[in-house]
Amino acid sequence: MYCKNCGQAMNPNQAVCIKCGVRVGEGSTFCANCGNVIPDPNATVCLNCGVAVSPRGNGGYLNGKDKVTMALICFFLGSLGIHNFMMGETKKGIAKIVATLCFYIGGILALIDFIKILSDKYEVDPDKFF
Repeated sequence: MYCKNCGQAMNPNQAVCIKCGVRVGEGSTFCANCGNVIPDPNATVCLNCGVAVSPRGNGGYLNGKDKVTMALICFFLGSLGIHNFMMGETKKGIAKIVATLCFYIGGILALIDFIKILSDKYEVDPDKFF
């Protein structure tokens, strides 16, 4: 077993890599099976050992943020667009604040986002308003 972030050999019982401090399973630069570099950022298979790897995306689900945390923030503070600001969607966050203050519909938009987050349909796009 190898660290997917730095390629260091790891004990199967380790929770984090001793060399880089990243949790087991996080990262996508190295193959977890053989420890070799995965040169193509969109690769789905390690070319050295043939094991399936997940392609590098935006650093994880919801722009690197934990899904459960973002769902809770969306549920409680979503009408103010706080979850959008945390995921880097500044335009969408400002639009939700305006929608809440002017039209009182920010809560409905937050509920839609909440459902999308829980059903894995939410896509982070900093350039979209809605």
